[in-house]
Amino acid sequence: MDERSNNAPHVVIELNEALCVIGWNRQAEQVFGVGAAEAIGRPVAELVPAVDDGWTWSDVLAADSAPRVHTIALGERELGFEAWSQVSRDGDGQATGATIYGHDVTPRVAAERQARLERKVLSTLLDTLDITAWALDHRGDFTFHDGKALTTAGLQRQQFLGQNVWELFGDDPGTVDLRAAAAGEPRLGIAAELYGVHWLNWYIPVKDSPDIALVAVSLDVSDTKRNEAELRAKLDLIEKQQEVIRELSTPIIEVWDGVITLPIVGLIDSVRTAEIMDNLLQTVGRTRARFAILDLTGVEVVDTGTASHLIGMIQAIRLLGAEGILTGIHPMIAQTIVALGVDLTRVAVFAKLRDALYYCIGQLGKKRAAAPTAAG
Repeated sequence: MDERSNNAPHVVIELNEALCVIGWNRQAEQVFGVGAAEAIGRPVAELVPAVDDGWTWSDVLAADSAPRVHTIALGERELGFEAWSQVSRDGDGQATGATIYGHDVTPRVAAERQARLERKVLSTLLDTLDITAWALDHRGDFTFHDGKALTTAGLQRQQFLGQNVWELFGDDPGTVDLRAAAAGEPRLGIAAELYGVHWLNWYIPVKDSPDIALVAVSLDVSDTKRNEAELRAKLDLIEKQQEVIRELSTPIIEVWDGVITLPIVGLIDSVRTAEIMDNLLQTVGRTRARFAILDLTGVEVVDTGTASHLIGMIQAIRLLGAEGILTGIHPMIAQTIVALGVDLTRVAVFAKLRDALYYCIGQLGKKRAAAPTAAG
């Protein structure tokens, strides 16, 4: 090996026809960690064990080769070795050896492998999820535009590539956030509707890049919006149904002129009692009823809080100029009212609704009979 080859900035390995090393320069010593004295005379396959599928060092004797990256196993680590070869021949054209040139490209191989991985991850996401990813340069031109969600919007993948976003959508109100992001302020989770599709957008500025000013991801949330609308409609319907059920469960009936009755059925708590009171007082005021009968025949038990509300209801009815009457009190409810220590001496209480009606009609009759006398 001459001095020039020995000091070359790249690897130079000279082989004989048996593929044994007859020349090993300084760069080869550094790359492979073997000195020239140790390498001379040994098979190159021992010093530089290539693990490429379908390729062996004997191939270098077949013909001159163009640069190719080989994976070299050096102990527990792998080295990326980009090499090309030149065959030496005798006067009859028979191969008498070869010279290998090359250099360590392990960092480049690792970077290319990582780039392939990133591209695969990105393409899998774009092909599988209902998203579109896109990028703009500093002029606002699309440099990337891809994703499965584009087909949902009736667009082609890469359709806007090379087009200017401000010329396409400059009049759209949604570009306010996009312009802010292009100016360097991130905009995340921005809702927009375009091409009949509901999108959720993330606009991410890219700093210190001469080629990209902004990267964006747009998620198709049309199904979510549709489900939200359906759920909202169902909740509205349920609320209306519950309101109807509440009205049906506590019907206020005008049984006589000036007499209304409220039959209460089932379990009642403080919330339901408050609703009953509100409806009853409004009806008393609207009908100008003189008597309001609360029929508790269908209620077996109430807690002390609910009992207090019932007594408060009777008192509120009195404030409106009417008389509240209780009927059908169950023994358990009677015990609860007594335990509260409530004075019911001024409250008319009857065992049956019929008795309460008889009482109300009698009282109305007395007032009508007394009216002419008072007038005379």
